[in-house]
Amino acid sequence: QQVFSLYEKAWSGSPVQFAWQKTLGNFLAVIGGDRSVKIFDRHGQKRNEIILPGNFVAMDWDKDGDTLAIITDKSSTIFLWDAITNKTSQVDSGMRDSMSFLLWSRVGALLAVGTTKGNLLIYNRQTSRKISVLGKHTKRITCGCWSIENLLALGGEDRMITVSNQEGDTIRQTSISSDPSDMQFSVMKTDERVSTRESTVSVVVGKKTLFLFNLNDPDNPIDLKFQQPYGSIVSYKWYGDGYIMIGFSQGCFVVISTHIREIGQEVFQAHNHKDNLSSIAISQSLNKAASCGNNCIKIHDLTDMREMYAIINLDDENKGVDQMAWTDDGQLLAVSTRRGSLHVFLTKLPILGDACSTRIAYLTSLLEVTIANHVESELPVTVSVEVEPSFVAVGVYHLAVGMNNRAWFYALGENNVKKLKDVEYLGTVASMHLNSDYAAALFEGKVQLHMIESEDLGAQEERETRLFPADDDKYRILCHALTSDFLIYGTDTGVIRYFFIEDWQYVNEYRHPVSVRKVFPDPNGTRMAFIDEKSDGFVYCPVNDRVYEIPDFSPTIKGILWENWPMDKGVFVAFDDDKVYTYVFHKDTIQGSRIILAGGMEVPYSHKPLLLYNGELTCQTPSGKTNSIYLSTHNFLGNLKDFGPDMLRQMLTQTLMLKRFSEAWEVCSLLNDQSCWNELAKACLHHMEVDFAIRVYRTSGNAGMVMSLEQVKGIEDHNLLAGHLAMFTSDFNLAQDLYLASSCPIAALEV
Repeated sequence: QQVFSLYEKAWSGSPVQFAWQKTLGNFLAVIGGDRSVKIFDRHGQKRNEIILPGNFVAMDWDKDGDTLAIITDKSSTIFLWDAITNKTSQVDSGMRDSMSFLLWSRVGALLAVGTTKGNLLIYNRQTSRKISVLGKHTKRITCGCWSIENLLALGGEDRMITVSNQEGDTIRQTSISSDPSDMQFSVMKTDERVSTRESTVSVVVGKKTLFLFNLNDPDNPIDLKFQQPYGSIVSYKWYGDGYIMIGFSQGCFVVISTHIREIGQEVFQAHNHKDNLSSIAISQSLNKAASCGNNCIKIHDLTDMREMYAIINLDDENKGVDQMAWTDDGQLLAVSTRRGSLHVFLTKLPILGDACSTRIAYLTSLLEVTIANHVESELPVTVSVEVEPSFVAVGVYHLAVGMNNRAWFYALGENNVKKLKDVEYLGTVASMHLNSDYAAALFEGKVQLHMIESEDLGAQEERETRLFPADDDKYRILCHALTSDFLIYGTDTGVIRYFFIEDWQYVNEYRHPVSVRKVFPDPNGTRMAFIDEKSDGFVYCPVNDRVYEIPDFSPTIKGILWENWPMDKGVFVAFDDDKVYTYVFHKDTIQGSRIILAGGMEVPYSHKPLLLYNGELTCQTPSGKTNSIYLSTHNFLGNLKDFGPDMLRQMLTQTLMLKRFSEAWEVCSLLNDQSCWNELAKACLHHMEVDFAIRVYRTSGNAGMVMSLEQVKGIEDHNLLAGHLAMFTSDFNLAQDLYLASSCPIAALEV
């Protein structure tokens, strides 16, 4: 999605040049035809303007993005803009001739500047030391690059390539057949594949060939020539294990390998643009590559180049696009056009979201949160927020967004959203949860519980806010949750505590052997799943203080969601980056309570589950949208008449695992098979659903079972009833144990 466009009158008609701040990507420096460099933030607001004394030549950000250096044609001054202080300073290069080239080192504070007569200056920003090297080249220096080991390669109009160390001494040089451009250092694929040193300099020669100069083998450079119809080389990028992606002027987009055995072989080729390609870009962190031409941008997936990830058309750009570049984190893609405008697109959003009951809130743009409730069919509401949030929380009546140690609270009205206030906490907030009245923020091992809208309550003042743990408690809180009644948290000492908000006191405590990393209470707080330091999962029931281990629990699980559909109280899903697993907590069976794994399925790439409602999983995607997928364990929710007998038998197994007896009844009615009715009846006995079992046995004509069950259905003693049911399912050993534990142990003899 497009974040902003920039267009200034002074730029009109001529292409602009731009550079993203390295590492952080918070600033974008842009220069048009008007001798002034304008600096914009990532939301398109202008932050500064640097008026230049002559025509712009080059600019470059240092490796950390702290300093932008700019040079012009008439002046010997280097302009330095500091991103932290927003101030511009000047350094005199001391060069007599005009400057033509500028580049910061990739590892240190060194700035290389080349001139029109082939001289070189290496300036150290930290020590202010300047090294001048006269006659490095005999003509204008036009291109160059630094290696990770601080070697500097330069090319000039004298058709020479020189490689120097950081003191400016030449250690290698070679001649080439035409003018060089676009020089890069890289690691070449070799058979040993041991060397990770950047020993290869690549450079475009005469816009037609790619010249590879290996510093360890300087006498045997490689010249790669390409097919005539491709046109000239516009741009190229190294990526992956020694691959080079090249964009050609006639619209072709080619990937070649530099492995010694297959050097120059085309691994991939696509005619992406009809007759014109103007730029290519790669984002390693996104694992994407893009090419642009005419008025179209095409984005590919690096793992499979044939996979087209997205196509962006800029319909109103009649002169076509020009250059493009990604921020280092891959979040924003800037594209300049030939008529002098600049468009910035959001390619990856942080996946931030929260759910409260069936309402969800999620980030839809850098400064926009959307609140939706598909289950209640409410129209989505978008909220413009003031900062790029690092956390989002939604409650019954409120929304909170924040970053660092601040949170902004909004009240959700019928059809409007009103900003209430902002709150500062005593540390950087890691996560936040809301209920109808309170917010709970976790920061630096503590939780602050406070009212969202504090009216003047007089006597209730001590209920306004409380910091956990108390001063004399020596533990750190690692995770927390807020239900309508309780604040629940887990600590590094393995303690889970329930704080009852209405009585303003602790009501429950469970001690686990190792620290508790994440807690996930069900909608009404009567059961709580948690993940501990060993990545094991458990369900804790505060009512009877029992803990049940979750079976087959993958160590990669990131989170757990409970079913929000009121009829399905025991169902929950656990998810990691690729899969989602459905579990069911069987509370009342004749064997006691236990958890079973009902099934698992793949989740589409980069989907993060947010809400589970009746088998429908709502997920967030990196593009700022939501997508619903149906759990494979809930196939029976489709139209049952569309399925054949084999599929229906599978669905019967699913419905029985999930205790969906009325759906199981429908499946059995369609199959109309005695064995299926028996399976359903047996499951009802297993789950102690006596009335439903009677109904099933009556339908299948088993009068003996109906009479036996009628005799026991009124028994209130859980163990005694379970003993009878175990006996009816011929599990005599279990029946005996249950009878002995019941109020009527004599029944064990009667078996």
